Amino acid sequence: MTEKCTEFEGPDFTQGVPRATITDGTMLLGHVGDEPLLLVGRGDELFAVGASCPHYGAPLGDGLLVSETVRCPWHHACFSLRTGEVLRAPALDPLPCFRVEEAGGVVRVRERLERAARPPRADAGAPLSVVIVGGGAAGCAAAATLRNEGYSGPVTMLSADGSLPCDRPNLSKGYLAGAASEESNLLRPAEFYQENSIDVRLNARVAAINVERRRVELVDGSHHSFGALLLATGAEPVRLDIPGSHQPHVRYLRTLADSRALAAAAQSAKHAVVIGASFIGLEVASSLRARSIEVDVVGLEAVPMEKILGAQVGTFLRAMHEEHGVTFHLGATAASIGEHSVTLDNGETIDADLVVIGIGVRPSTELAEQAGLAVDGGVLVDECLETSAAGIFAAGDIARWPDPLTGEFIRVEHFVVAEQQGQTAARNILGRREPFDAVPFFWTEQYDLGIAYVGHAEGWDEAEIDGRIDDRDCSITYRRDGRKLAAALIHRDLDGLHAEVEFERRIAAGAAAAASCPDVRKPVTA
Repeated sequence: MTEKCTEFEGPDFTQGVPRATITDGTMLLGHVGDEPLLLVGRGDELFAVGASCPHYGAPLGDGLLVSETVRCPWHHACFSLRTGEVLRAPALDPLPCFRVEEAGGVVRVRERLERAARPPRADAGAPLSVVIVGGGAAGCAAAATLRNEGYSGPVTMLSADGSLPCDRPNLSKGYLAGAASEESNLLRPAEFYQENSIDVRLNARVAAINVERRRVELVDGSHHSFGALLLATGAEPVRLDIPGSHQPHVRYLRTLADSRALAAAAQSAKHAVVIGASFIGLEVASSLRARSIEVDVVGLEAVPMEKILGAQVGTFLRAMHEEHGVTFHLGATAASIGEHSVTLDNGETIDADLVVIGIGVRPSTELAEQAGLAVDGGVLVDECLETSAAGIFAAGDIARWPDPLTGEFIRVEHFVVAEQQGQTAARNILGRREPFDAVPFFWTEQYDLGIAYVGHAEGWDEAEIDGRIDDRDCSITYRRDGRKLAAALIHRDLDGLHAEVEFERRIAAGAAAAASCPDVRKPVTA
């Protein structure tokens, strides 16, 4: 990832720039007052929009123009050049747009354009009310999208969490490392839900879903009727059941409360053991090292992340962590946890006054199963994220959907996918019948290294490296039977966007993905 764009870089657009310099595909960085802008040429038209992605501040000038949109180079948010509207997560807020004036061969940027509020709309397929079960990325995105699309009926979000929806990827990164505040980690402030009439119920645990009576029943005996229901219950950490695993200094990381407690424990900890060498485990190790805590990582695999990223990338990641003082114990697992140590199954003992367990998650499908919905390795949904019961949708970590790129049913545990599915599910709740065909994307940050991953490759048999991993400048293409399924990018942001567009074009070329969802519901099977 590159640096954020700085204020006052480039020309002052109020003074004007030659029209001839803004050709089709040009993104010129400049400013109006103290606000950095991009002046963009698309065909014969000119657009002026904010230069920074509102998600994490990435410089959009380093991104990619696709038709009348610009895509963020870091996390692949997509914006309309014409309206500034967010077309795709993870960004939540639109870009500011400015009036462009052309006269005498000179282009000037004038005042900021006011954003027109969307009027309420009454879609024929819109339900009388919507209930969302789950307070994570998918649920939050769905609630916001319903309002953005003009839905005016009651929207209720039932969250078992005690906190408002948060930026979950940052819980193991900046927030845990102490570089991000708790307030900045909320996806939306409390005022957003109030202003948009979204009824958020925290610590609201759902006991059952009554499909026939169209209502959700809570543990406290209350219930909520629904016209349409979105299940976005996410996943729960896999628990390690060994002697000593229930002690107070043994932690898991899933919620904001988990990360808050872990950060508090880290203030006095001297030596941490991270059990699990997955993305979450390695990110936690990086964040704890930022707090100058000694860290040992225990993992069953011989090479960290080999199954997902390949042996060469995994070996590089291990070496990078070791350069930062992390000690690895691979091909091993914890046998017991003492008050001040962890004993491995090979008899080795490691000092520890803090233990973090990150050995994977399981989709929270119990409510779906109890309701009689089709479940097979996740809640089965069709192209439009609708379950086997009409009017009930699923999104996020629990959803298993037909991937238009491979033709297989897949389930992906990534934050951006959850947000994008929440957006699509919301529009389909309103009767749009829009297929979910976004290309999966996620990223990891460890120390000063960022790795982006585009696509979804299960059981790949070839990993082709372009560039040098040790130079932190490469792309890795994952194939199965010669077919490209995914790409990992190290400091090649633009290559990641091009890979995303390549996959999208392949999807669009397929007959199943090119057509809209059929009027007659397809059975949900895997």
